[in-house]
Formats: sequence, structure tokens, C-alpha cells
Amino acid sequence: MGITTDSTAPPGDTETPPSPRPEDPASLKVIPVRHYARWAAAAAVIVLAAQFTHGLITNPVWEWGVFADYVLSETIVQAVGVTLQLAAYATVLGFLLGAVLAFMRLSRSPVLQTVAWTYIWIFRSIPMIVQLVFWFNLGALYDRLGVGIPFGPVFWSVDSNTLIGTIGAAIIGLTLHQAAYAAEIVRGGVIAVDHGQLEAAAALGIPRLRQIRRIVLPQAMRAILPTAGNEIVGLLKGTSVVYVMAIGELFYQVQVVYGRNGRVIPLLLVATAWYVVLTSLLTVAQYYVERHYARGANRTPPPTPLQRVRRHLAKGVS
Repeated sequence: MGITTDSTAPPGDTETPPSPRPEDPASLKVIPVRHYARWAAAAAVIVLAAQFTHGLITNPVWEWGVFADYVLSETIVQAVGVTLQLAAYATVLGFLLGAVLAFMRLSRSPVLQTVAWTYIWIFRSIPMIVQLVFWFNLGALYDRLGVGIPFGPVFWSVDSNTLIGTIGAAIIGLTLHQAAYAAEIVRGGVIAVDHGQLEAAAALGIPRLRQIRRIVLPQAMRAILPTAGNEIVGLLKGTSVVYVMAIGELFYQVQVVYGRNGRVIPLLLVATAWYVVLTSLLTVAQYYVERHYARGANRTPPPTPLQRVRRHLAKGVS
């Protein structure tokens, strides 16, 4: 047995020189990229936020003592209850009516489609305050409301002002206004569901109503909820418009109070604080409802903020 060499190698060269070994990646010095513009923008935002906070604390015009006296007063708390009552009724009734209108637009009946489209067109075109004033003065248009044969005799009637009071007129106006927007929200969520699933359900012989209730709506909720949450928050704040009807909701009561004592700024701050608290609670509720309906698409949802806090606390203890 002998030693063979490469015939193409130059004379006298019997070994291939070793290739240089790459440096160890752990020994390399990593220099992070410096984002000077981002740092400058963050510093400017911090300075502005600090100035705003300093003004809130030190400016005597805010009158934090007056704010503390009224923010939990009985009058304001009762007004908050009226605001929640109006928002709750208008939300539930508005979305129920909106769901009916949405499926009317999606039906194959041209009559139902036309009626639903016309309703949505009219009530989205008229400002909410105009609708509220109209329903508040319904008695001037129809002094009595009754039940009977169409275009025939009336069997039972009642005075319209007795049947529809001030709160009732506000709820009707808010509900009808909200239903027009809720219909488009629900319709958008329904048409976002893959039509092939309805075809598969129909092939399995599942009834149409059950298809909508068990297949379409659970999937449509993922598309409906974000927009619906924004609409409910807007409705909660929009209840302040009923002050034109002299209903004792939050904004109206705040106006009454600062009309007596002249403390406009701190009383407006009271209303602002309550609206911020209520919308924050709605935002938290929306987050957990969206998380619930996202289970079908995301089997391992990210941890909630509370779960993250508990995890960090557990790490700190351990």
C-alpha cells in the first residue's frame, strides 16, 4: 500500500493548508442600532405629558376640591344611573332590531330588501338630535295611538303623551337611530362568513334557522364585535344629546349644577371622569367577549393582562 497524491497539485505540495476557522459568534461585539429620531420623539412626548400633568395638578381653575365634592354626590350618581339605563335599553333593542334589518337586507325578498334599505338610509341620514326632538313632540302629530283594523275602526286607543313619556321617547329615538348602524354592522359580519360553510350545512340537512344560530352568528361575531364595541361606546356618550329633552342624565345634571354655582370647569371634569370610567369598563368587557369568540380561530389565545401580572408576580416570588 502506498501514498497517492493529487496529480494536479504543484510539486512539493503534499498537504492542503487548513482553512481559517470562523470566529466564535459569542465573541463578536454586537452594536445595537441607535434610533436618535425615535429617542427625540419619545423625549418630546414625555415632556409634553409632564407639562400637561403639571398643569392639571397646579392650575387652580380646575378646582379639584369642587370636583371631589360632586363626583360621588347623590345627584351625579343618580344621573349616571339614568345614562346607563338609556344606553342599555338602546343597545339591546337597537341591536335586536338591527339584526332583523340585516337579515331582511340579506333575504331574497325584494320587498324586505327595499324596506330594510330604506329604513337604514333614512335613519342614518337624520341627525340623532332631530330624531329625539321629533319623538319628544310625537303628541303634536298623533294625539292618540290605538289598535284596530287597518283603515277601519279602532278598538282601543290611548293618549300618546301618556303612552310615550319623556324617557320612552328618548329610548325610542336612540333605539331607532342605533338600529340603522347595527344593521350594517351585523350584515358586514354575516357576509364575512365563508359561504361554503352554509352550503355544507345545507347538504347535511341542517335547518336554515339553526344554520344562522349555530354556524353563521358564532363566526360572524369575530367581525361584528370590534365595530359593535365602538358603536356602543359612541352610544353611551351620545346619550348626552337627550339633554334637549330635559332628562336627568349625566350631562344634563352637570349643566344644572354648574348653572347654580357657576363652577363650569370642575363640573365638566366630573362628567368627563364618569364617561372615562364607563367607557373603560365597556372596553374591558369588549376585550373578554372578543376573547371568548376567538377561541375557534385561536386555540391558544395570548394571556390576559391580569394573567400577565400574576405571572410576573409569581416570577418575583420565586
